[in-house]
Amino acid sequence: MFIGSLQVELLIPDSTSLKEKRMVLASIKKRLQNKFNISVAELDHHDLWQRASLGIVMVSNEQQHVRGAMDKILNFIDDQDHSQVIDFQIEII
Repeated sequence: MFIGSLQVELLIPDSTSLKEKRMVLASIKKRLQNKFNISVAELDHHDLWQRASLGIVMVSNEQQHVRGAMDKILNFIDDQDHSQVIDFQIEII
């Protein structure tokens, strides 16, 4: 069994309130869950309007599958219009 984790730091430059930030994050999280069947949660920067940290986890029986999926997930997040990836960390156990 292989467990992949991805921590992504996001900048949400157009957000002017926590409500706008939550709407952007809710949209990203829902699309990620629907497209990749993964677990995702907001980890940090709860009180900042334009920053967010997401934690993403998936389990598979093949290490290559986990690695490929983590790369696709990162690219998917990076392609979103309302946010920018400013840092990330991938770990496969």
